[in-house]
Amino acid sequence: MNMLPSFEASRVLVVGDVMLDRYWFGDVERISPEAPVPVLKVSRVEERPGGAANVARNAAALGAKCTLLSVVGEDEAGVLLERMLNAQHNVKALLHRDNTISTTIKLRAIARQQQLMRIDFETQPSHEVLRAKLADYWEKLKDADVVVLSDYGKGGLTHIAEMIRLAREAGKPVLVDPKGEDYARYKGATLLTPNRSEFRQVAGSWRDEDELTRKAEQLRAELQLESLLVTRSEEGMSLYSGDPQPFRVAAQAREVYDVSGAGDTVIATLAVMLASGADLPKAVIVANRAAGIVVGKLGTAVVSREEIIENMNG
Repeated sequence: MNMLPSFEASRVLVVGDVMLDRYWFGDVERISPEAPVPVLKVSRVEERPGGAANVARNAAALGAKCTLLSVVGEDEAGVLLERMLNAQHNVKALLHRDNTISTTIKLRAIARQQQLMRIDFETQPSHEVLRAKLADYWEKLKDADVVVLSDYGKGGLTHIAEMIRLAREAGKPVLVDPKGEDYARYKGATLLTPNRSEFRQVAGSWRDEDELTRKAEQLRAELQLESLLVTRSEEGMSLYSGDPQPFRVAAQAREVYDVSGAGDTVIATLAVMLASGADLPKAVIVANRAAGIVVGKLGTAVVSREEIIENMNG
């Protein structure tokens, strides 16, 4: 189990909502005289690709060939994202420019490893740009082994039902990281990866494992999914594929600094594993390892193939 396939020949197409994660790091030594809020004296600013862009850089960090298709504004944040992805993270970023919107930015103020506040800037992309992106998607689909649709609810996946249909007709597995309560739009996907709270929002709460399994299998059947993976934080992960018992993996016990972006790491690792020819249970085991590593890092981060191998051998 400690031998991982080589990911160099794996080709992953990521489509979804991209954003710029901006971090202001500093110290708080006083309360503002203007209002009862802390004053952050900023000493360092960091910028990282977020959302679907974080999924793409996670896939690339594992060694896969990754293409990212998304929409950004005609602004500084959009230019910065494209430059970072292409130059620093080895992602082939095809970012459509929409001059009617601003690129989504999530600004986090952090002191002593604690997040004080998050400020979001976002607008929905225009219909014309989204149609152009769909035409690009059809082109890029031919060169992909696996497709990841990363939905952050920002409007970039308006045509997701059509994207799933086109991918399945082309014989490509489609992995979807869902958002919101309208799961009907994900019908026909190969795999859906909600976290525990996202799944509860759609399926309702459960008293025990048997009820959870019933609810998961019911949703899987309704949406005509091959599999449903519920990521459950400290309870690990449960994979539902129509078998009498789900395939479960326990969480990796380690210190947790930051869970932001952990779902991106999970779906990126699953995609790269499947693209390399692994079966889904093995992909889930490796993705669980990757998630255990990434939550030990601050902010949206990536995991390398070497880190996973070291973790498995440890």
